[in-house]
Amino acid sequence: MLSKKTQYAFHALIHLAENVDKGPILISEIALEKNISIKFLENILLELKNAGILGSKKGKGGGYYLMRPPKEIALAKIIRLLDGPIALLPCVSLNYYERCENCRDEATCGLNEVMGRVRDSALKILENKTLKDILTKG
Repeated sequence: MLSKKTQYAFHALIHLAENVDKGPILISEIALEKNISIKFLENILLELKNAGILGSKKGKGGGYYLMRPPKEIALAKIIRLLDGPIALLPCVSLNYYERCENCRDEATCGLNEVMGRVRDSALKILENKTLKDILTKG
């Protein structure tokens, strides 16, 4: 399940993408429009900025803006950044692999096999879908 943090990140990114022609957007505008705590949103936007997804401008006319077009921002990247692994088990994670404590042999573990297939299916979608794909239909 996506964390609230990641859900809020997607809502903020959608708002920025839908208003890209307005230039940088203030945190207060996003928070009000999407009903998100300003303090919580500040932390989310800062993480997105540090990852190179957002840029910011200080002063008059300042705020946050997308560093790349929405069609170039993969959903998987945002989820990994804010929630960590997409895989449901650490032993099938591509980027955060850890051996499961209770597993005797990953090669014969049925759960490992099924969860690997679940991961592959999810990644096929999330790595090929972008911010552009989740913009409000209108």
